Order: sequence, then C-alpha cells, then structure tokens
Amino acid sequence: MTLESTGAYHPLNGREALCHWLGHIKLSRIIVLVFMILIIVPLITHYFLSKVESSVPNGDIHRTRSKLEAFEDFSTLRASDLKLRIEEMLRIKGSVSAELRDLEAKRQRLQIEVVGFSQKIDDLKTEVIHQQTELERLKISVEQAQVSQREALQRNTPDLALPRKLLPTAVPGLYPPPETRQSSACRMYNCFDHSRCSLTSGFPVYLYDPDRYPVITLGWEVEGFVKTTLKQTLGYNPHFTTDPVSACIYLVLVGESLATMGPNLRNFTDSTLQENLLHDLPYWGGDGRNHVLLNFARSGSVRGTRELSTGGRDIFHKVNTGRAMFIQSTFVRSNYRPGFDVVSPPILGPPGGDTWQDSPMMLPARRKYLLSFQGEFQQSANLVTAYTKNLGEATDNFDDSEDDFVNNDARFTRQNIESFIVEHLQGLEFGSTSDQFLFHFDCSLPTGTTSVGLDRRAGGVKVVAGSWGDWVLCGTESSRGSVLRDSTFTLVIASPNTSLLTTTVLQTRVYEALKAGAIPVLLGGDQLELPYSEVVDWNRVVLFLPKARITELHFFLRAVPDSDLLVLRRQGRQVWERYCSSVQSTVDTIVALLRHRLGIPPLPVQEEPSPSVFNATFSPLKTEAIVPEAEPEESLGPIEPPYPSPKFKRNYTFFLTQGHEVWNDWGDPFKLYPQLPFDTILPSDAKFIGSGVGFRPIGRGAGGAGKEFCESLGGNSPREQFTIVMLTYEREQVLINSLSRLYGLPYLNKVIVVWNSPRPPLEDLRWPEIGVPVHVIKASRNSLNNRFLPYDAIETEAILSVDDRRSPSSR
Repeated sequence: MTLESTGAYHPLNGREALCHWLGHIKLSRIIVLVFMILIIVPLITHYFLSKVESSVPNGDIHRTRSKLEAFEDFSTLRASDLKLRIEEMLRIKGSVSAELRDLEAKRQRLQIEVVGFSQKIDDLKTEVIHQQTELERLKISVEQAQVSQREALQRNTPDLALPRKLLPTAVPGLYPPPETRQSSACRMYNCFDHSRCSLTSGFPVYLYDPDRYPVITLGWEVEGFVKTTLKQTLGYNPHFTTDPVSACIYLVLVGESLATMGPNLRNFTDSTLQENLLHDLPYWGGDGRNHVLLNFARSGSVRGTRELSTGGRDIFHKVNTGRAMFIQSTFVRSNYRPGFDVVSPPILGPPGGDTWQDSPMMLPARRKYLLSFQGEFQQSANLVTAYTKNLGEATDNFDDSEDDFVNNDARFTRQNIESFIVEHLQGLEFGSTSDQFLFHFDCSLPTGTTSVGLDRRAGGVKVVAGSWGDWVLCGTESSRGSVLRDSTFTLVIASPNTSLLTTTVLQTRVYEALKAGAIPVLLGGDQLELPYSEVVDWNRVVLFLPKARITELHFFLRAVPDSDLLVLRRQGRQVWERYCSSVQSTVDTIVALLRHRLGIPPLPVQEEPSPSVFNATFSPLKTEAIVPEAEPEESLGPIEPPYPSPKFKRNYTFFLTQGHEVWNDWGDPFKLYPQLPFDTILPSDAKFIGSGVGFRPIGRGAGGAGKEFCESLGGNSPREQFTIVMLTYEREQVLINSLSRLYGLPYLNKVIVVWNSPRPPLEDLRWPEIGVPVHVIKASRNSLNNRFLPYDAIETEAILSVDDRRSPSSR
C-alpha cells in the first residue's frame, strides 16, 4: 500500500509490488537467489533428460543422443583403467581406419569395374552397329551374287574366248587369168579371195623380196631408198609374216623404179613392168588374186628425173595384172577401180620416227599471206616420151568420147581456162585489197620476186615438173616450205587433163601444205581423188572448189573464221603426221586400210609386262590388316570377289560403228584396245527392256537415297571394279600403312604397287592382307611416269593412280 498526497493508503497491484520489492531487496539476497537457481535448474534438467532416454526403445538407431556419464563414473576409474581404455579406443580407431581403407579400395575397384563395363557396353554397341553394317553389306553381296547367278543362267550370248586363228594351209592355187575387160571391172567381191583372210587370221601380210623376185624390165631398177625402207618398215608392222602359206595378201614392189641406162630414152620400151616376170611369181596363182602392186613415188615429180622414174606414172597401163590391186600416186581415171585400188601419197618423208619437230606452230591462225601459189603450167606436148603416147591411147579409150583433150581446139580451150585463172589471181595480188598474196607462175624467177615486169632468169633455181599438162612445182622443197609457213591458205590447181584422177605433183603440193600448216585449197577438187579417201575425210582438211569458183575465191577465203582455220589446220596436221609424214606411217596406213576393207580387227595393243619384285622361290610374309572402325550406319557397297572388266567386246563392230571416228578423230586405226572411253553405251531404259545383263540400277530402277546408292553403282555401264596403282620408293612403313587403309574397300579389284627403287623390299617386311591381291611390280627404271604404263596385271578399265603417302580408305 502507498500513502497518497491526501494522506490516505491504497493497495498496490502485482507488477508494482514486484518492482517495489526488487527496488528494496538486499544484494545478499539476490546472490543467494541466483545461486539456488543455478543448482536447481541443472538438477531438473538432468531429471527430465533421464526420463526421455529411458522412454526411447533400445533398437531405435535413428534417434540417438549423447551418452553423458555421470561425474562419479570418472571419479571411480583408476589411471591404469583409463590407459587401457584409451589403448582400446586407439585400437578400435585403427581397426576402423583399416576397414575404411579397405572399403575405399573396394569402392575404387568397383568404380573402375563400372567404368570398364561402361566402356565394354559402348564397345559392344559399336560392334553391334559394325556387325549390323557388315550384315547389311553381306546381304547386299548375297543379293548381287544371286543376280549374277540368274544372269549367268539366263544369258543367251555367253562371252566368247579368244578365237583360234584360222590360217590357210596352202599357197594360192592356179586359176586362169581373167580377160582385160574383167580385170578393169575388178572389185573386192569378184577379184579377192576372202577364204585366205579369216576374221580371226590377224591379217598376215607377205612381201616378195624385190632383189629375189624382180618384176621390172631390163634397164630399170627399184630405187634403193624405197626398197630398203619398205623392207625395214614392213618388218616393224605386226601383220608382217615370212610364211607365204599363211599370208592373206602378197605385196609386190614395182616402184619407184629408176632408169639404169642413162638419159638415152630411145632404148626404153613402152612399159617398165615386165608382164611375164609378174606372172611367174611363185604365189601369183595364175590370176594374181590377193596381190597388191606397190608403185611408190619419191622423185617422180622432179624435172629431169620424172622421165627416168616411174613414181609419177601410171605404169600399169596395157599390162595384164590379173586380179591384183594397184597402189600408187598417179592414176588415169579409166584405170582406177574404186574400192579396189588405193591412191597413196608420195613417200617424201624420212623412213620413220617422230616428225612433229619439223612442224610449225598452229598459231597465229592468220599468217602473212592469205593465199600463195608457186607453179608453172606445162603443156603435155612438151613431154615427148613413149609413155605420153600411151596417155593419148588411154584418153581415146575414156568413156566420154567428147572429152576436151581429144582435139586441139578443146586443148586450146582448157589452156584459156588456165590463163584466166592466172590473170584473176594476178589481179588479186596487185589489187586494192589489204590482204597479201604471193603468186609465182614462172619457175624461172627466184623465190620472193613477182612474175610481172621482170626478165626471166635461167639459173639459180632448181626447177621441178609435173606430167601430162600439169602445174609443175617451182623452186626447192625448202624454198616452197618457207613460203607455205607464212601462208594461211595455199592454192592447189588440178590438172586441166580431166582424164587424170590424181597426180604425184598434186599430192606433193598437198603433202607440203599439210606439213607447213597451210590449208590447201583444191581448185578443181571436184575432179580429184586424194589418198586414202576411202577412210580419210578430206572435207575436214582441204577446201574443195570447182574451177568455176575462181572469181569467188577471195570472198570464200575471207568468210572462213579463225576458229575454223585452226580446226582445219589441226586436222590437217593429224592426217599428215599419222598417215603421210614418213615411210613407216604410209606403209602402216596402207596395211590398215586393206585390213579395214575386209572387216578384220587390228592386233591387240602390246601391254607392259608386270615382273614381280619377288623371285619365284620367295614368299612374302603376311599379316592381318588393321581394320578401321566403320562409321555408324555406313555401307559403301557390296563385298564382291575380284571381277575383271570385260575387254575386247567390240572387235568386229568397232570399225563398223565408229570407223570414221577412228580414222579422222582419234587417228589410231593401227591397234585394238581392250576398252575405250568412246565406247557406245545403252540408253537409260534399255537395262529394263531386254538388255539388263550386268547392270545394277539404283533401287532396281526405282531410285532412292543414300542406302540405295550404296547398294548399287547404277549408271549406263555394267557392273565394274577398279584397280589402285600405287607408286613407292623406299618408304616401306608408309606403304604398309597405306595398304592397310584399303581393307574392306568396296569395288576394289587389285592393288598394283610399282616399286621404283633398285633395292628390293626387306625380306622381313610383312604385307597386310586386305582382301584383294597385292601385286608388287619391279620397275625397269626410276620414273614418276611408271604409274601410267598399261601393265598386263591390270584387269579393270577403271584405274586409280595414287602415291604411297595418300590413299583412299574404306571409312
């Protein structure tokens, strides 16, 4: 209670009483109170904690608490007991630590095993994918094998093996000689014995030895160069044979023949070919069938030698040659038998070898002179020989009885035509045009001067001549060649004597023009026959114009663009190099032309031998190849056994379907190749309509995506494989690694290793087994070009040439 200001007392509430008591309590009481609280509170807490611990079940391991030992427990232990207890605790600690270490080691081992098993699982998954891919490839291979089996059972035309040669067993029998009228009408179907030339015979050719079997009249002799080079060059020809019994055709060399009695022509007979010697040839057979008479021209166009040689003449006039063929450079139209006789170029080149070194550059397209001509017209009346009289007889027998050369008025008319041509050409040379021309119509003038306003000079220039009213050649071969090298076009004028089909002089002009790269313009070309016209397309080489077009000549030449100029020049160069440039090319072309007529294929091209780098007694060591891991879901193609590409499938149809291209585009009718990139292919739908043998269309014709493209090659060609040609030089380990990467490569037929080193491989070198043969070839010399040789060990058309440091793989 409190006393108020009024002096009265009133009672205090609880809060105010507590505050009043605390404010008046003594310090000693407070200390005693705090001390009692500190004693009583722990006792109460200990009591309740003991109650809680006793209420927890003994098996409950998840609800734990600290075990507090009573103070009196420690107090009752002795020091020795504590030491033992401490040691026991240390022992327990060590045991627990060892157990923990064992558990940790076991955990690590288990973890390593888990990682190993995981890796094994991954490897098994990869292997499963690989095996699935391999299974797919095997399924594809089985399907391809089944298709091949069905094709083999259904094949109507089995592959033909190399046929056996069918050769004659006896020399030609004796037949009665044909009449002259029958001989002049000879063609291949009525004057040639095909029974001696089987399609599989290989076309053997026999040559009569000119020294042993001369057929020339006394006073004449075959020119030595022609005789020697013909023997030599024909000996290089693969068709040449020394066995007359098996021969298909027999060659008789009759010229070029030169006079051996000097320039006195009074003792010469009308013909240089002796008929009785010709008929006495041992294999003549009475009628001369399958005989070919060769009258080559070499010096017959030179004035002073033309009368003393047979090269520029048709020496077979009035000679009973039976059923023999003629091959020469000069023909009278009435004596030429189309499809039977052959016009050959003069042999003006070397015996053989490369001749392209003497050829000028193809460019520029247009040269200094637009057109050039060097020649002089010579009338036939100037040639007073016995043979010119024979020409008159031949002209009288010509089918056209109103031929202009029958009377002098007609001859005068033809001479006027030649004069008009000369006048027009001179007008071009001295006209107002900017084009340059070079024309020489007088052989007495030196080269480089004009033929107008100059005096004639008799000396200093070698003069050459033609025959029977022809345009003779002027100057030397070198002087004419220098002019032709500066000429875009060169003029070749046909003889006004229309009874002449071709002459040596005209062909000499064409030969020199092609050699110099000047495009020949044949004025009067509609009346001429050029060499090998049966197979050579001269329209791609020479410009043919009738003489009536002389006034339009300049316009026509200006209309030829540069591109066509180069095409004509390039084609002319090819024809000259392949068929005319040397004696070897001329002889080979004649043999190839006769063989082409008979439809007999040429002999196969010679392949390069493939000698093994290992001797016969040594077997190289083998080892398993490192199999590369295939990419998932990848199949590059079926696994097939080695399958060689079909070869020589078109032996007898190749020249029928592509004969024109062989002679005029590719320029190689002399050899037969196993395959060509120009072989004909079937149209896309043919493989589904009757011609599906060997083809593997994509998705059996339905197409598809990657999977279908992996199963088949497709395309318009039958199934095929390829060969790898690998060049190496003393890099054994690099080579082995490259070979190992080829394991399982689809469509691989064989690996050809060209060993360029003179040192053989190590004996202990282990070669990997890659599933296909590996043939190691010992090269004859160290050359990078050895990889491009046509080795006979290569059996496929497709070839991949690689270096040993880089090679494809199956990945």
